[in-house]
Amino acid sequence: MKDMETGDISDIVIIGGGMAGMVAANRAAELGQRPLVLEKGADERYACNSRYSGGALHICMRDIQDEAETLIDTILAVTDGAASKKLAQALVTDAPRTYGWLKSSGIRFVRVPAINQNYILAPVRPNRAGLHWFGRGGDVLLRTLEARLIGLGGRVVRAARATELIMNGSACKGVVADVAGITKTFHAKAVLLADGGYQNAPDLLRQHVSPRPELIKQRNASTGTGDGARMARAVGAQLVGMNNGFYGHILCRDVFENDRLWPFPLLDYVAASGIVVDGSGNRFADEGQGGIYVANNIAKLSDPLSSVVIFDEAIWQGAGRYRAIPPNPHLVLAGGTVTYHPSMSGLAVELGLSEPNLQRTVNQYNAAVAAGNPRDLNPSRTATMYKACPIERPPFYAVRVCAGITYTMGGIATDENGRVLRDDSSPISGLFAAGATTGGLEGGPRYGYVGGLMKSAVFGLRVAEYVGKAFSREFQ
Repeated sequence: MKDMETGDISDIVIIGGGMAGMVAANRAAELGQRPLVLEKGADERYACNSRYSGGALHICMRDIQDEAETLIDTILAVTDGAASKKLAQALVTDAPRTYGWLKSSGIRFVRVPAINQNYILAPVRPNRAGLHWFGRGGDVLLRTLEARLIGLGGRVVRAARATELIMNGSACKGVVADVAGITKTFHAKAVLLADGGYQNAPDLLRQHVSPRPELIKQRNASTGTGDGARMARAVGAQLVGMNNGFYGHILCRDVFENDRLWPFPLLDYVAASGIVVDGSGNRFADEGQGGIYVANNIAKLSDPLSSVVIFDEAIWQGAGRYRAIPPNPHLVLAGGTVTYHPSMSGLAVELGLSEPNLQRTVNQYNAAVAAGNPRDLNPSRTATMYKACPIERPPFYAVRVCAGITYTMGGIATDENGRVLRDDSSPISGLFAAGATTGGLEGGPRYGYVGGLMKSAVFGLRVAEYVGKAFSREFQ
C-alpha cells in the first residue's frame, strides 16, 4: 500500500532526531518495526540540544546505579512532590538498562570524578569557555545512532517540520509535515513526539516563564519551538507543569554579544556563595537554592538583564574556581566583564546601583551570616546545599548576569510508557511523547532538575518497546 505523497506507510513516525527520537527509532527497528524520523533540521549535523550537550547521564546529579528507592525519593524531594511517582519509578528502573543498551549500540562513555559524571558521552568536550560540540560526545552519539538506524532499515527525513497530527476518530494515525516547503502526509500506526521543549517559543515563554523572553539567553540549539506540545494540545492532550520553569544556568550578561560565554562558564557557584541583586541593589531570590533556581527567578524579573552577582576576593578565589570550566579565570579569558573595587560604595558607583541600597543589602547579609541565621533574611537564604559566605574581603566584585535557558520542564502529560494523556488522564491511542516535550517529571516550586539526557533516553526506549508489544492488539 502506498501513500501518494510519501511513498509508503511507516509503523512509527518519530518527530525529532535528538536523544529521545534516535533511541526510540533504533529500538523500534531492532524490534522489527519500520521507523521514520522527521527532523526539522536540514543540515547533516542538524542542531539539537542532544548534539550540543555536555553528555552527562545522571539522575538529579546522582549516579544512575544508586539504590532505586534513594533515587526516587531524591526526584520527589527536589521537585517537592511535583514529579509523578510512576514516571520517577520508570526512569530509575530503566536507567541502568538504557545505559547498557546505549553501550551495546556502539555509544562510548568515560568516567570523571564528579558523582554526576560517572557516565559521560565520549569524547568529552574541552575544558574551556564556549560551545565545542563538533566531534564531541553528543555529536558522535547522534551520528552513531543515525548510521545504525539506517543499517537496520530505518529512515531519516531532514528539513521536515511536523505541523499537524492526523486523527482517525480518537486515534492518532500519522502527521502532516512541511518538508523543504512541500506539505506531505505521513501515515503510521503510532506517532512519537520527541521534538524538545518550548524554550524557543516566545509566546509560550511569555505566558509561562518570563515577561521579557527576548532578554533570556538561549543556552541551547534554538530548535525547541513547542511544536509537539501545540499539536498534542490541539487533539486533546493534557499539558502539565507549564509553569514549572526551565533547566538553565546563570551566565554573564555579555553573552548576548559574545558567543564564547556560553554554555560555559557558569556563575552559579559564585552566586550561591555570595548574593544576587536587582537593579535597585536588593536581593530577590534565595541564592542557596542554586543556579537553576536563581536563573528562573532572574527570568521572572520585569527586567531580566538588571541582575548582578556581588561577591568578594575570597569567593572569587574559592567558588570562582570551582568545577571544570570556572569563571575564574575562564570568564575573563573569554572576554567577560568582571567589575571590582576596593570599597562596596565604589563598586555601587561603578555599576550605577544605589550605593545606600547595595551597602544596606550587603551589611544585612553579612550580619545574618555572622549570626548564623541567613534564613531570617528577606528573601530567606538557605545554606543546606551551598554555604553562605560573607562578603567582606576586598576587592569587591560584580558580574552583570542573565538567565540562560536550556530546556523547559513542563509539557505533554504522559504515562510511564510515554502514552500521551488527555485531560481526564485517558491515553490517546497511537500518540506518544518522550524527552523535553513532556512534563510531569521535573520542576516544582524550586525548579527541580532531574536530567534531560537520561529522561530522553529512557522514555524513548520505553515507547519503542511498548509500541512493539502493542502493535498486535491496539494498532491493527
